[in-house]
Amino acid sequence: MYCPACGKDNLEDSRFCGICGVPLIASTASGIGTATSELPKVSFPQAVKLGFKNYFKFSGRATRAEYWWWLLFTLLTGFGLDVIDTLTNTMGDSGQGLLGFLFKLATIVPSFALGVRRLHDINRTGWWLLVWGFFPMAAIGGGILLVSFFVLDNLLMLTVIGFAMLIGFGILGIIGVIITIVWGIKKGDYGLNKYGLDPRQPTSQRPYKP
Repeated sequence: MYCPACGKDNLEDSRFCGICGVPLIASTASGIGTATSELPKVSFPQAVKLGFKNYFKFSGRATRAEYWWWLLFTLLTGFGLDVIDTLTNTMGDSGQGLLGFLFKLATIVPSFALGVRRLHDINRTGWWLLVWGFFPMAAIGGGILLVSFFVLDNLLMLTVIGFAMLIGFGILGIIGVIITIVWGIKKGDYGLNKYGLDPRQPTSQRPYKP
């Protein structure tokens, strides 16, 4: 049984936390029940509202439901706007429509901020999201390879550099994305951690002690 305040995993029949002394069970009308209730999970409309409300908020924590509902919202809305761009002839030659581009521009900051808060919920730093930056570096390596092959007649030095960047940063990016996805579906810490209050708990929470 986890303590809602410090997160210690106590024995199932424990009445109080062995670390901080917080009560773990309480008598109810029907017998003994858990005293550590959680708030209802964030719904789809609530997640969208929270995403825009916390537009520039990179501090604090966010639950799995808030994060994945927001991701679903951005994917569905982006797809719908691409359809509208196609029907209204506002789709560019590159395959990027005007409305879709404006929507992505409007949601990139809150999406990144929400990703940071989701990592905070499992006590991880938001800097881990920078692993997505390996993919542009891999793309640059691919560009160097193309220049070497088709412009500079396969210049050995550029070919080696481009190939190393393409493969190296590509592999690092894939590994980093897999790690962040796994962390994204992981349940957050019980009680407080160093990034703030547990968003699932309605009760007061003690200060974080590392």
